[in-house]
Amino acid sequence: MDTLNNDRNIIEKLLQEYANYLGQEEQIQIELIFDRKGDHYLLVEIGWQNNNRIYGTLIHIDIIDGKVWIQQDGTEEGVADELVAMGIPKNRIVLGFKSIQRRKITEFAVS
Repeated sequence: MDTLNNDRNIIEKLLQEYANYLGQEEQIQIELIFDRKGDHYLLVEIGWQNNNRIYGTLIHIDIIDGKVWIQQDGTEEGVADELVAMGIPKNRIVLGFKSIQRRKITEFAVS
C-alpha cells in the first residue's frame, strides 16, 4: 500500500476509535468528516447541553505535501504519539496547532 493511502487509513481508524470511545449522547452527536479528495479529516461534536450550544472540532488532521498536519487536538493525551504508534514516523507529523518556534523544539516535523 502506498504511503498516502496508508496515512489516510491510519487517520480514519484513529478518528473512528475516538468517535467510538466518545459514543453518542442524546443531545450531543459526534460527526466524522473524511474528505479523501482534499485530505481533511475531522472529528466534530455538535448538539446541546444544559441549554448551551455545543459545537467544536475536537480533532482536525490534514495531509499536506506528504506530511500529516495535526491542526487541532482537543484530546487529553494528544494524537501525535498515537499516530506514531500506528506507523506514521515523527518526521512526517507536524503539530500545526503550535507556532513554528515551538515546533522546532519538539521531536516532530517543523513543516
